[in-house]
Amino acid sequence: MTLTASATGRALHATRRRRATRALVVPCALGGVVAALFVITMMVGSFRLSAGEVIGSVLHLRDDPSVDFVVRDLRLPTALSALTVGLALGASGTIFQQLLRNPLASPDFVGITSGAGLAAVTGIVLFQVSGMVVSGLALGGAITAALLMYVLAWRDGVSGYRFILIGIGIAVFFDGLLGYMLTRAQLFEARQAMHWLTGSVGQASTGERQLLMYALLLLLPTAVLLQRQLRTLELGDDTARALGSRTELSRAGLLAVAVTLVALAVSAAGPILFVALVAGPIANRLLGPATGGIVAAALAGAALLLTADLVAVHLMPTALPTGVVTGAVGAPYLLWLLATTNRQGAGG
Repeated sequence: MTLTASATGRALHATRRRRATRALVVPCALGGVVAALFVITMMVGSFRLSAGEVIGSVLHLRDDPSVDFVVRDLRLPTALSALTVGLALGASGTIFQQLLRNPLASPDFVGITSGAGLAAVTGIVLFQVSGMVVSGLALGGAITAALLMYVLAWRDGVSGYRFILIGIGIAVFFDGLLGYMLTRAQLFEARQAMHWLTGSVGQASTGERQLLMYALLLLLPTAVLLQRQLRTLELGDDTARALGSRTELSRAGLLAVAVTLVALAVSAAGPILFVALVAGPIANRLLGPATGGIVAAALAGAALLLTADLVAVHLMPTALPTGVVTGAVGAPYLLWLLATTNRQGAGG
């Protein structure tokens, strides 16, 4: 009996050690990949640069006006947009999936992105606005959609299944209104709206980018601090209450963090689909027993979006919006996910 207990203790200790090692190594490795992609994004183009020239210009280690113009004025803004938007989408997507306990629970499909798109297109079509005003409308639309879903899903608390169903219904309703708005638009306004709806990291302004960066500096550490409550909520509300967690307060706080991140990302770059859906599962596959890491998912989202932007701009016959590439890659993944979840009985 003592030998069995001792062996069990050693096995448990070894599992915890492997989990802790994975939880540290995987985010560090993803961080290295993101840093490399960030530099590569600024190296390639019609005016090719070396990694040393890019790093020296970004860090102000050298003074070369031609290199500084290409790096700081032309390429760095787009690279920063891809980095920050990818971090925000990756973190928000995995929070939604863990909080609602469903791999299909992505902001793309539960009405938040649709709310942002409807508000932005309404501003473009009815009020002929552009720039920061469109981004402000998209931010307000995303937050309004999230609040509407939370209120409609409330029945002495919010269950993940009900929240997802209501979110899908709201998304369909908003998409119908969006289609109607496009039919009322003039040709120029319709083209502008469709360009925004496709999503591209190159369309973010300096103000939008800075706002998203400040939000990440505040909200990403907050999400990491709330990760223990998130793991508790994954066990179910009854178990979470038994463990002393204030379930509705924790859920509301986590939803607020996730909604704010995705709303700011969409307001900066438009609705870039599938990054929030894919980043969390990729990070979980890499983390193994240490599954559920928010930082790893955020870094996976950044790596995905930086890669998608490289492909869209430099590997296609003609430069495309980033959302075209993420959609082309994400749609087959969604079909595979639907098939596997249904086969496993997890798809509802």
